[in-house]
Formats: sequence, C-alpha cells, structure tokens
Amino acid sequence: MKALTTNATELLKALIATPSFSSEEDKTAALIENWFVTNEIPYSRNNNNVWATNRHFDAKRPTLLLNSHHDTVKPNKGYTNDPFEPLVIGDKLFGLGSNDAGGCLVSLLATFTHFYEAEDLTYNLVFVASAEEESSGKLGLNSMLPILPKIDVAIVGEPTQMQLAVAEKGLVVFDATIKGTPSHAAHPNGDNPIYKLGKVLQWFEDFHFEKTSDVLGDVKMTVTQINAGKQHNAVPAEVNLVIDVRVNDRYSNEEIADILTLSSPCDAIVPRSLRLNSSSIPIDHELVQSGVALGRKAYGSPTLSDQAVLSCPSLKLGPGDSTRSHSADEFIYLHEIEQGIDIYIKLLNKVLI
Repeated sequence: MKALTTNATELLKALIATPSFSSEEDKTAALIENWFVTNEIPYSRNNNNVWATNRHFDAKRPTLLLNSHHDTVKPNKGYTNDPFEPLVIGDKLFGLGSNDAGGCLVSLLATFTHFYEAEDLTYNLVFVASAEEESSGKLGLNSMLPILPKIDVAIVGEPTQMQLAVAEKGLVVFDATIKGTPSHAAHPNGDNPIYKLGKVLQWFEDFHFEKTSDVLGDVKMTVTQINAGKQHNAVPAEVNLVIDVRVNDRYSNEEIADILTLSSPCDAIVPRSLRLNSSSIPIDHELVQSGVALGRKAYGSPTLSDQAVLSCPSLKLGPGDSTRSHSADEFIYLHEIEQGIDIYIKLLNKVLI
C-alpha cells in the first residue's frame, strides 16, 4: 500500500508539471499510459482518454466504472506559485490540477491497479482517465460510452473530502434576449431595451422553481452575463443575457427549458444544451452503504462533473476539497491522497470481494 501511494503521488507531480488544458491533454495521457506499461496492465487510448479493464473481466458480471479526468482549467492571475511546479511544502502539494482532479485520478488509478489481478470479483472494473471534463467537450467521457463495456454503476473521482456525493445538480445555460427599438441617443425613445432590464433581472431574482430535492435542495438560477450597446450615442436593438441554471433531481433539463420558455419576461430564451442532467445513486445502493459503514457521510453536490453524461447510477467521491478547485495556488494535502486510496480500497473490498 505504501509503495502504491508513493507511486501515485509521483505520478500526480508529473501530471502537475505537464500542462493539460481541455482538448490539449495528449502529454498527460502519455504519462497515464506509462503507468499501465510500468504495471504491465493492457490498456487502450481513444483520443486523449485512457482506459483499461481488470484482468479477469467477465461479461456475465455487472461492471463498475472508476473515472476521473486529467484535463485542467487555465491558471488564473492570482497564482503566486508557478502553477506547473509540483511544489511540496509540509503536507501540501501545490500545483494546477492537484486538487481538481489529479489527486482523485491517481488515487482511483492506484485502486484499480490494486484490484487488477483479483479473481472472482462480484463486479468487473473499468478505469477511464477522461479528457475534456472541464469544457464538457465532445471528446471526453461521453465519447467513450459507445466504446466501453456496458456500465452498471460508477464512481466519479472529484474532490469531496472522501464524503459521499449521492446526487449532483445538472446544468442548463440559457441565452436570452430583451428586444427594443434602436435609435439615436439624442431622440426620444420609449422602447429602450436597457430600461427594461431592471424588471427582467428582478423577475429572475424572484422566480422560484416549486420542486425541492431532499438531497440537492432548490434549483439555483443565476444571471451571469449581460451585454448591450456598442457606442455611447446609440440605443441598442437588444440586450443579451446569459442565465446559469443548476437543476435538481426533481426536474429534467427539458422541463426547466419549457418552464422558462413559457414564463420568463424575455423576448427569447434558448438553452445551449440539454445533455448535462442531474445524477444520483440510491441511498440504499451497496456502494453508498459501504461508504456509510466506513463513517462517510452522504450529501448532495451543487457542482457539475462527468456524472452528467452517465445514464447509470453514479457516486461522486474523491480526496481533496471542492472549494480549492479553480483557485489560485491550488493544492492537495499529501495525507488526503493516502487516505483516498485507503478508503477507496476499503469501500470496494466490501463490494467487490
């Protein structure tokens, strides 16, 4: 176990030192390939997704997916450290992607390696290091689903402090338009779309979706962008808004789109995509109950992950803290990686053996 943890930590350092922005993950994919080569595990690669199955895979058994991503966002301007230097200070490992989701990725990879040779498992194991998670890209985990064996349940590695995220909100982003009459600013105009903006924003602030989830709470709707006008002396023809809606498990994305199309005061409101749905796993599923038996707590997660593209029950679980994700001087504690591998293995021992 100690050697596995040490090797996983060294891989994480190498991943940090290798830029892997979404759709540019080819070099980190090569590092993950090298792990499989070193551990003599056959693997496959599809674009920048790297995957493998356990040695004694049996199509008669259900299949458990272990998944995390190796792409990152771009570093923000608040960094005081080099984001690509795996800097260890005390128990902290700093670097871009260390927390989101490199620690989860290497911990799940170590766990898969631990169980790779095991015979007579109750589940098959499939491991996928996926690309383009941060951008919800077309060549990420969603592109792998037609290639992989049928997945019956999944653990998605994201920083949850090794607590059990049994549900996750979906996401729909809307582009909305408030229309008016364009004119010269010097002339009277009773149809200035910018003046209509206040009432529209108040409507979005006050609107409440009726159905509340036991684990995910209310649907959260937020206006995040406003754009209007190009010059000081011209009234624009329209104001454009972007609305971010985090959807609980009581609504489908299609239902949210129908409600806003019928109810919102905008002249037009159009969803960019309806494919990033909420996800969950029954609280009585053996994966969840195994985690509860280990003292882990179940909760609902407001953040989006690759769970959104899965149609099977899925549990989000991983070392690290979601509040550190996308932050300046991102870090993960080294003991969190050790704990992550330990809990993953203990949890799966209860389910697989």
